[in-house]
Amino acid sequence: MATETPVSDRPIRQQAAALAARLPSLVVAARQVAHTLFHGVHGRRQAGPGEAFWQFRPFISGEPAARVDWRRSAREDRAFVREREWQASHTVWIWFDRSASMAFASSLAPCAKVDRAAVLALALADLAVRGGERAGLVGLTRPLATRGVIERFAEAIAADERLRGAPASGLPAPEPLTARSKAVLIGDFLGEAQDAAQTIRALSAQGAVGQVLMIADPIEEAFPFVGHTEFLAADAAARLRAPRAQNLREPYLERLAEHREAIRAACAARGWGFALHRTDRSAAQALLALRSRLAGPGPTTTAWSA
Repeated sequence: MATETPVSDRPIRQQAAALAARLPSLVVAARQVAHTLFHGVHGRRQAGPGEAFWQFRPFISGEPAARVDWRRSAREDRAFVREREWQASHTVWIWFDRSASMAFASSLAPCAKVDRAAVLALALADLAVRGGERAGLVGLTRPLATRGVIERFAEAIAADERLRGAPASGLPAPEPLTARSKAVLIGDFLGEAQDAAQTIRALSAQGAVGQVLMIADPIEEAFPFVGHTEFLAADAAARLRAPRAQNLREPYLERLAEHREAIRAACAARGWGFALHRTDRSAAQALLALRSRLAGPGPTTTAWSA
């Protein structure tokens, strides 16, 4: 008999306290991931609107004469233009799922889905602030631009976990974000696809763009169960006994693929990006891909890999 019991098979308050207790170690992990990527992500500087000086370059014929830096040009026998470094002026709104299903961790995974989501959310906030943007946690904090954003976010999450007496929602509050905002939603999105689509529509109603990163445990894709298996719901409210679990594999994988395609289509309909990340894969690579999709003034794309 093979049984996969979710970590979330505990009272909600106990589960919330457990996440709050793990936050210090998750903060350390987030800092390590962010530090690893910072120089690679932000080393690719570019010219654009901003206040910080970047470089002088030779004047190009046909440019407006007002762009010439006459003080620098006076030192040599040619004209130079002062370029400023492009600085983002957006707010990155981050949300990660802390509902019961995210506490799941199988024997094939190094961590629970919620732990990986927390590390990615905190590290992304740090990279965003270091890149000149502001970062906020949807429903928990205002946009921040402080270098201590990881600790500030962790404090807000811990306080919310201690006060939480009911399961967290699997989706953020559907409140429209401003046109200059970027949204990042991190979760397993195992609820109804139409609910996710409605949330994405609401968040982008005023022109905000975003990225959805779907977190999956490797066992959710492998479905290696054979023989008599008992499946428990994330909240332990329901269970299914299957005498021949291997017979469920094909219809399960088909339904899983259909569900993910519905989420991807909902993102594409609003110009949002979508990717899948498994918890047995590198958090740093997922963060690099996610940050690359958000970086720069260009539009988002609808398909990327994490």
